[in-house]
Amino acid sequence: MKESLSSSIDSFLAMIAVEQGLADNTVEAYSRDLAQMAEFLIARRIGAWREVEPIHIRAYLSELRNQGLSPRTVARRLVTLRRLYRFLETEGRVSGSPLPSVHMVPGVRKLPQALSGDDMRRLLAQPDGATPLGSRDRAMLELMYAAGLRVSELVSLKTQQIDFQGNYLTVKGKGAKVRAVPFGRWAREKLLDYAGQARPQLLKGRASPFLFTTRSGKPLTRQGFWKLIRRYALAAAIDKKVTPHTLRHSFATHLLEGGADLRSVQSMLGHADISTTQIYTHVTGARLKEAHRRFHPRERGKAK
Repeated sequence: MKESLSSSIDSFLAMIAVEQGLADNTVEAYSRDLAQMAEFLIARRIGAWREVEPIHIRAYLSELRNQGLSPRTVARRLVTLRRLYRFLETEGRVSGSPLPSVHMVPGVRKLPQALSGDDMRRLLAQPDGATPLGSRDRAMLELMYAAGLRVSELVSLKTQQIDFQGNYLTVKGKGAKVRAVPFGRWAREKLLDYAGQARPQLLKGRASPFLFTTRSGKPLTRQGFWKLIRRYALAAAIDKKVTPHTLRHSFATHLLEGGADLRSVQSMLGHADISTTQIYTHVTGARLKEAHRRFHPRERGKAK
């Protein structure tokens, strides 16, 4: 019996989610990429992965480029297909991979944009701590900046993951890796205020394992946090795009600018490879050059 494109995709997604412990966001990204590829193949009357030939792969990659996708995005789609075919070969569902030896030229990696110290202070001052939701939002912003969390890690936090005695939290990041991250007195103060007063008001007697909840007692979603951070950024008159990841970038950049070593920042961010963390050294390096240009006597004006 010929296995369909979709059933093979489902088996692959189940494997990377359960056996490899990949984050939900990563699994969703693979799912979207493979669904689009499946649609492309079905339109060409191809109903199984074993029927795919190199010419089909090249045509698909060409279509992605024609859609205006960046080289980095196209390369990621190709990586997804390679992973799928490795799985199918291991399972004995295909006899070989049709993926051609395509050299993907990587795109220019964008430097992460971090907020200045003044912008960060204005953003953190926006939530009204006198209201339950404002207290929650203030605690979330402070904690995200204090610990450099990913937005998925922040909204899925449970009360048992916070240790107020040691001022640290444990979080499960990408690849199901657990790490301990410290947070400072500002985040501790806002968290204690929220957990002790505002959170019970939001729950209204209901029980929830999640730290940050809505008025209905459900955990705040990633999309919900995106919306509130954009609202606070506008209120703070910050003239740049601010996303949850901006706070993570700011956390790493400000630590390195303050003298933290790269390995410590790598550990706190939960990066498996230090090369991922090293991009922040380019950010701090660029800022140092700008400071030198602006403030060194020889650079401010022509020497007399």
